[in-house]
Amino acid sequence: MPVRIVVDERERSSRIPGLLRQAGAVTDFAHLKVGDYVISTETAIERKTIRDLLNSIYDGRLLVQCSDLIQHYAKPLIIIEGNILNLVDESSSSEDTFPNDSIYLINETLARVALDFRIPMINAPYAEYTSQLLVTMLNKTLEEGKNNGPLLKRIKKSNPVQIQQLSILSSLPGVGDKLAVRMLKSFITPRRALTASAAELARIQGFGSARAIKVRKLLDLPDGKNVESTQSTLLEL
Repeated sequence: MPVRIVVDERERSSRIPGLLRQAGAVTDFAHLKVGDYVISTETAIERKTIRDLLNSIYDGRLLVQCSDLIQHYAKPLIIIEGNILNLVDESSSSEDTFPNDSIYLINETLARVALDFRIPMINAPYAEYTSQLLVTMLNKTLEEGKNNGPLLKRIKKSNPVQIQQLSILSSLPGVGDKLAVRMLKSFITPRRALTASAAELARIQGFGSARAIKVRKLLDLPDGKNVESTQSTLLEL
């Protein structure tokens, strides 16, 4: 019995669908709201080339996609195709500039994907490996009887602006996803939440005075260089 996989229309131009068909999979194309490939009602897969990964980190798209994945699928997955070093080589041999902090930013974001969203990530060196990996997972879902029913869900797309707002607030020390939601609900906008006093923050359920003071201190302190400069000035006086 052939395995079925739903492929996002934007993946049609890649080599993956053709390789999947060569391996015996039935590919159905659709405009997917979440993920690039759906192999069961539990699993949607987001595929990123290294360049797309970098772009989606800089424009905030990756975290929005992760939020959508965990909201609608119990076992989501991200496949990262390629090698970050190839992007560095491309940059050095072309007019494109490769920001010095790109690798750090990628690692920082991927750490958040793994720890905060708890989405597994698999590195695939090239398209053939990606298709082989997808076929292996497809066969597993077939064995478990999870590839027989309808694979598409009715998904109402989430608000990307709200997700980015919550991402900003949840990055504060001691503030996770739940408190970020309560902060946004209490203060309506991230700006109001970030300028709220410690007393106002402490009134949020579960926030507490200690956490409120810690957040307020972090937001009010100047950057490290200015702190050192201020301390030196005070010592001279």
